[in-house]
Amino acid sequence: MWRPGKILEVLGPEILEIHHIGSTSIPGICAKPIIDILAGARKIVDIDRYDDAMAGIGYEAWGEYGLPGRRFFVKGVPWRTHNLHIFESGNTEITRHLDFRDYMIAYPEDARQYSELKKLLAEKNRGDVEGYCDGKDAFVKDMEKKAIEWAKNKR
Repeated sequence: MWRPGKILEVLGPEILEIHHIGSTSIPGICAKPIIDILAGARKIVDIDRYDDAMAGIGYEAWGEYGLPGRRFFVKGVPWRTHNLHIFESGNTEITRHLDFRDYMIAYPEDARQYSELKKLLAEKNRGDVEGYCDGKDAFVKDMEKKAIEWAKNKR
């Protein structure tokens, strides 16, 4: 079970919300042994002041790492154990991730299909992370559409 204790000890004044996301947050599906954490910050630019403090608890700062408006930290380089994605609170990326997770939990048959696809792609694309991600892209986008619609009807 993941607990945000050390992250909040360092980033606490900046963090408004923190969540467990990714495949490890969805019961019963296959997942790499990497915990994905999503946080919403007061102001994303203020997170940059904490790079050294985060290094002190084992997280390496990777900047935006391909997503504008994100701050990305990894723990366990080269064998990652945790990914921390931080966006400014209110960023649509937060809602997208949470809706996807919650939808998959609410619809275990879709989660099972996702798990089976991930297993198939992992076998087919051994060592090819890009091929693995490309292979699940269409399914994930389809599930995201369903999740957004589902979440709108829930609110």
